[in-house]
Amino acid sequence: MTEHPQSLDLELPQLTIAYASGALTPSTVVEHILDDIARRGADGVWISVVAREDALARAALLESLPSRERQVLPLWGVPFSVKDCIDTVGLRTTSACPEFSYQPAKNNPAVGRLLAAGAILIGKTNMDQFATGLVGVRSPYGVARNPFDPAYIPGGSSSGAAVSVSAGLVSFALATDAGGSGRVPAAFNNVVGLKPTRGLISGVGSVAACRSIETLSIFALTVGDAQAAFDVARGYDEEDPFSRTGSPAAVRALPAEFRFGVPASPWLDFFGNVDAAALFGEAVARLERLGGRKVEVDYAPFAEINDLLFNGPWLADRYGALSRFVDSQPEALFPVTRDILLGGRGVSGGEVFAAQQRLNILKRQIEKLWNEIDVIVVPTTGTIYRIDEVAADPVTLNARLGTYTNFVNLADLSAVAVPSGFLPNGLPQGITVIAPAFADHHAAALAQRFHGAGLPLGARHVHRAASPVHARRDRETIS
Repeated sequence: MTEHPQSLDLELPQLTIAYASGALTPSTVVEHILDDIARRGADGVWISVVAREDALARAALLESLPSRERQVLPLWGVPFSVKDCIDTVGLRTTSACPEFSYQPAKNNPAVGRLLAAGAILIGKTNMDQFATGLVGVRSPYGVARNPFDPAYIPGGSSSGAAVSVSAGLVSFALATDAGGSGRVPAAFNNVVGLKPTRGLISGVGSVAACRSIETLSIFALTVGDAQAAFDVARGYDEEDPFSRTGSPAAVRALPAEFRFGVPASPWLDFFGNVDAAALFGEAVARLERLGGRKVEVDYAPFAEINDLLFNGPWLADRYGALSRFVDSQPEALFPVTRDILLGGRGVSGGEVFAAQQRLNILKRQIEKLWNEIDVIVVPTTGTIYRIDEVAADPVTLNARLGTYTNFVNLADLSAVAVPSGFLPNGLPQGITVIAPAFADHHAAALAQRFHGAGLPLGARHVHRAASPVHARRDRETIS
């Protein structure tokens, strides 16, 4: 194995500095990462990894570019991973089901954009089978090891993607999110999960979990890194029936004294985890110090939308996307995954239309809230569970993890999940900043200010001490 530094700082600004100074090259970064993956062994993070010679050939190609060409590539030499339900040429797409796997002929458009911007693909990451679950344990490829405590779940369904970032194996990861898959793992791995407005990143060339509402998402160490990847990955795609462009009129600047909604006290549930409740209280206090005014909101419409996602007609969307495979090879699926998918088989068209009408009423109730608040802030999850606890009660505990995430896509909202601190047992938790559709960047601006004041990044505890700039920004207007 190649000699290299014990650890690398893969945060984008630090990587850029190291490249500019000559301290690192894309080849040395690739060598380090692949050696690190080999040392870690069967950690459950990867379903497939790019061959060393291919990854190094990609790095060498980027290094051969003239300086002027490198400078126009915003992600030159940046390593990334892709959740294994998203197509990448050269690696099979499995969606964590070996019997389903296929060799894609084309890249998903977002993958193509990231590669064209100079990024280096490291591999495809593990996940809950067919993106069905928030726990990260429903995979024949094992469980992606939670880097803070392997006895605990990594979160799902984008488990391997989040761990790959947290463990310092890539700078960012491309994942998916239908009911929280791009946010729950962010909380459990101390990373950022950017869930953009639906339709801003193409879903063509990905295995549908719940096509009408899901979106591709980004994991990164910081909000700034996630935004950098998102700005490259996004783009209108006429082949995607749900693709759309942003509406500038929908984006409102966040004022200096912003108003943030939180679920009214009776709706806040941490499922007996008093430490998680206290940590959320501290996060609310930090937002108030940043100039925010807390407004308690009625969580009833959000809770009802949660029920629509996994207990209602949107199960038909999941089943419809995979019906041929599920019906022909039911034995290939995890039992809990099979039961969930088959739950959509008996949903009638009338039930679907009735649910859509009810959803529209609930969305109108939420839209009225934007006259009273600028963003909504929730705990990303109410608690975290051990792997054995989830095995004993897989459905109930999985549902609890979606308490503050399931509604977001159905309600057509944007969201950014950021770390908020650590429980006494050393496990991370997080909050999510939620904004209207197409207001992705101002939600990210608040999330960045919240996260940017000295919290450690990922699992390697690369600590950015709060600087005078951070302190000054805490008093400035969010724009």
